[in-house]
Amino acid sequence: MKARNQTSQGVSTCIRHTDENISMFCIMCKIPVCYQCLEDGKHQNHDVKALGAMCKMHKAELSHNISTLSDKAREGKNFLSNLREMLDQVQENSVDFEASLVAQCDAIIEAINRRKEELMEQIQREKEHKLRMMREQINDLTNKLRQTTGLLEYALEIMKEEDAAAFLQVANGLIKRVCSAEMQWQKEVLLEPHEPPEFELQLNSQPLFKAIEQLNFVHTKVPGPPIFLHEECTVQNNSITVSWQPSPRSWVDGYVLELDDGNQGPFREVYVGRETLCTLDGLHFDCTYRVRVKAFNKAGEGPYSDSVQLHTAEVAWFALDPSTAHPDIVLSNDNMTVTCNSYDDRVVLGNVGFSKGIHYWECTIDRYDNHPDPAFGVARIDTLKDTMLGKDDKAWAMYIDSNRSWFMHNNAHSNRTEGGLDKGSVIGVLLNLEEHTLSFYVNDCMQGPIAFRDLHGVFFPAISLNRNVQMTVHTGLELPDHDSIDGE
Repeated sequence: MKARNQTSQGVSTCIRHTDENISMFCIMCKIPVCYQCLEDGKHQNHDVKALGAMCKMHKAELSHNISTLSDKAREGKNFLSNLREMLDQVQENSVDFEASLVAQCDAIIEAINRRKEELMEQIQREKEHKLRMMREQINDLTNKLRQTTGLLEYALEIMKEEDAAAFLQVANGLIKRVCSAEMQWQKEVLLEPHEPPEFELQLNSQPLFKAIEQLNFVHTKVPGPPIFLHEECTVQNNSITVSWQPSPRSWVDGYVLELDDGNQGPFREVYVGRETLCTLDGLHFDCTYRVRVKAFNKAGEGPYSDSVQLHTAEVAWFALDPSTAHPDIVLSNDNMTVTCNSYDDRVVLGNVGFSKGIHYWECTIDRYDNHPDPAFGVARIDTLKDTMLGKDDKAWAMYIDSNRSWFMHNNAHSNRTEGGLDKGSVIGVLLNLEEHTLSFYVNDCMQGPIAFRDLHGVFFPAISLNRNVQMTVHTGLELPDHDSIDGE
């Protein structure tokens, strides 16, 4: 829209109010206006600025933009000049590269020719050996035949003797000589060639052909640092999943992923391979882990990426684990409800192990018949599964019936405490690995003193029960309000 007219003196006037000079600028409408427009026109109540000030501000902004654009254009011009120079460099480098390739291939061909001459010499040696062995065998057999033929001719002449007395005078000796000669043939003469005429050798050229097929160029530059995809790096319970992509224009044969100890300690290698996604399980709860990755190719290992930090869950969510449970254990409700097929006690563990932090979970008794005594606590992964929890030295437990409870570890019972359970009761387990203690609760009240102290290592939630009990596990709960959390 045309906003102004030009007077003969070069002063701009308003197109709507021709007697008024333009002196303001409407910021909302982005056009010059006069005072009359502000008082009774459509620009009333709009934000305005003095025309000169607005012009100066816009000129300053335009000047800055022109300067910035000029810098960009200058950089582009310089880069274009560099690219044109690179055209000549590509031509020169290709000539050198082709010459290097030809020289390397010629060296390979020369090495093959040298090896061919060596193999030809080996064939000649093998031929000379066969000929020598055959000539020796021919000579030996010829001499033997000559001796045998002379003996046979002599024996045939004796056989013609008609005088019995004369024949018998030489017969015994001649018989012995003929028998002896026959025995020598059997022992000394082998009517088989000492060396076969065939050359029982074959050139094993398959590795060479395979090597030639694999002959290719390799990158002489190590890959750049990989880039983590932060939106795809996640945490679930005490597991972390990290995802990354290669550095642009990098040739990558594989990656090395490293993780620290969750306490700002040294990094350790946890994965080597070609995948760009990795899940790390079994980490400490409530810890911040640093992860870094580097790429490698035939030229070597590239620099590390920037590290990414991921914090594992503060409290544990877990389910019961059918893979480590006794076969008589029966799980349902997404492995949160458990009972048993046997009248004997059987053990089931949680699917998450704890080595750090404070963790609390509860078990609600859904069915309780005939006053059994289920046990609750923690255990090593290899604890006995066919007996009550706490019978061996790899489990720490509280077993409880309808009237009282006991603590048990390595089949040693302690701290009998009055108060039992029934259908609807809630058993709580508090594992405090900051104080290295284990405590129990019944219906929100602490059951006896702190049950066990000086617990170190990895512990799995554990339950033992028989067919008279069914219960449901609740995990990831807030800690109970009790001084034992502080180890008092």
